[in-house]
Amino acid sequence: MKTFRIVILLTIGIMLTPGTPSSRSAVVFTDDTGTTLSLSSPARRVVPLYGAFLEMLMAIGAGDSIVARTRADSVIPGARHLPSVGTHMKPNLELIVSAKPDLVVLTTSQKGRISEILHLEKLGIPVAAFNPTDFESIFSTMIRLGIATGHEHEARMKVEEMRTKLRTFGEIVQKSGRKYTAFFEVREQPLTAAGTDSIVNQILQAAGLENIVKTPRKFIQFSVETLLSEDPDYYIIQKGPMNPNPSDPRSRPHIQRLKAVRENRVLIVDEYLFSRPGPSCVEAVGFLVERIYGARESVK
Repeated sequence: MKTFRIVILLTIGIMLTPGTPSSRSAVVFTDDTGTTLSLSSPARRVVPLYGAFLEMLMAIGAGDSIVARTRADSVIPGARHLPSVGTHMKPNLELIVSAKPDLVVLTTSQKGRISEILHLEKLGIPVAAFNPTDFESIFSTMIRLGIATGHEHEARMKVEEMRTKLRTFGEIVQKSGRKYTAFFEVREQPLTAAGTDSIVNQILQAAGLENIVKTPRKFIQFSVETLLSEDPDYYIIQKGPMNPNPSDPRSRPHIQRLKAVRENRVLIVDEYLFSRPGPSCVEAVGFLVERIYGARESVK
């Protein structure tokens, strides 16, 4: 009888132990296309086809589940060793399948444009599409990725940490009592700016900057004449694949006349930090708040 009781207790103990297979139940979440995905267990082999999702997975403690990346994402810390499955707009179907994923993550625009994605779904590989465009949708995507990979608690903790930082930045801006305008250069030639539909616009707003570009697009070619007329307080230039070697604004005809250039209010920023709608966007806000308001200790 004692032996029988011991066996029962051990069995119950094993069933209740966190992390055992019996506790890894199915996970259900809905992506931004309205598709509800049901996985028999949390995804353990994930292929993110966009760098922002790779960064999100790493930020919520699910980095070990990433089994491949796109070519451009080799620059992300901790991702270089991962095999490449092509570019984010031209992924290689065979390479994706060979990675044996139990979840592929991409943007809604990718799902609409890449015909190979339909083949993945026909093969029974779950595909989740997200469209993070602002901080709230970034947070929502991170939580759903957390659910998908069994890291919901870590995801919610990370999101709360990011919210806290944004609140701190907002308090710094409010206490300064200052309001500035800004122009964000996406590309020097032809002069291209970040519009109001870009994640850059969200970053600028969170840092207390008003974007002088009011066009509801992600990027827009902008005339020098309009730029001179608006004469922003800050001229921000991204440096990266889209703008690899921007010249010094002080040497550019007409641009050198801008108030921001004359008063040395030109900031060169990392394209990867500002262009991906992921955890790095909060770092981007912190970068601007530190440079503009001098709040070095408060933004850590």
